[in-house]
Amino acid sequence: MKVKFWGVRGSIASPGPNTVRYGGNTTCIEVRTDLNELIILDAGTGIFPLSQALLAELPVTANVFITHSHWDHIQGLPFFVPNFIPGNRLRLHGAFDPVSGRGIDQVMSVQLQYSYFPVREAEMKAEIEYVTLAPEQQVQVGSATITPYLLNHPVINFGYRIDCGGKSVFFTGDHEPPWNIYAPEDEGFAEYQSFVDEKAEAIRAGMRGVDVLIADCSYSAEEYPAKKGWGHGSFESSMAMAQAVGAKVLYCTHHEPTRSDDALEAVFQQALANAQPQNVDCRLAREGETYTF
Repeated sequence: MKVKFWGVRGSIASPGPNTVRYGGNTTCIEVRTDLNELIILDAGTGIFPLSQALLAELPVTANVFITHSHWDHIQGLPFFVPNFIPGNRLRLHGAFDPVSGRGIDQVMSVQLQYSYFPVREAEMKAEIEYVTLAPEQQVQVGSATITPYLLNHPVINFGYRIDCGGKSVFFTGDHEPPWNIYAPEDEGFAEYQSFVDEKAEAIRAGMRGVDVLIADCSYSAEEYPAKKGWGHGSFESSMAMAQAVGAKVLYCTHHEPTRSDDALEAVFQQALANAQPQNVDCRLAREGETYTF
């Protein structure tokens, strides 16, 4: 399998001289099976340069899996160039939204309103199909099996595990390790802790034994307490998770948009010293980097 990073920033695109080494585009990851079948994880601004690269291999069948509907994970979708070319096919996968009562189709329809974008979906030339998923409902894309797992974020967020030919990748999207909303002295603490422990174990079960874990590492250990409940992990929490599930490689992603490349490397090195992960190859996700295994 091959994994290529096209966008690794979180929250908002942050181009400029201070983010040149790791990149300023928001989340988008290309996964290729050994048979060259195309799977795309999230459609942040990084999907635009990916789509330009795909013009060299038309016609394109793109299976896009959206972790959740926050802007930094979907805002590049209207600029996915193959959508404008006849003969291409986009199959968009994602969660049902209990707030709106709609499926993954709303990710396109909301963005393609004339108030926000000059081209309507009906004017796009590619064939577009919507697949609304349920937790742990497996989807087959050629030789690959993709399984969505419900993670912890303020909206419905699927982490995706991709299994193919004995190899595996897990991408968390945005994820904060489950935590107890009650103080230890509160009456509901013990009962809620059971829920937290059950949820955490279900997440670990989905990740267990993966070759590559790509995880939300937005914050340092020092930053996290002020951001608790925002739905994002820290470098240290993701390193601990990678070790607990036996992941071989951890890619830290969703880089904080205000963090320069130099600051990102410094925070990463401090996290390694704090967490001291064993038997896990920990790396910073870098836009343009390819990992083949």
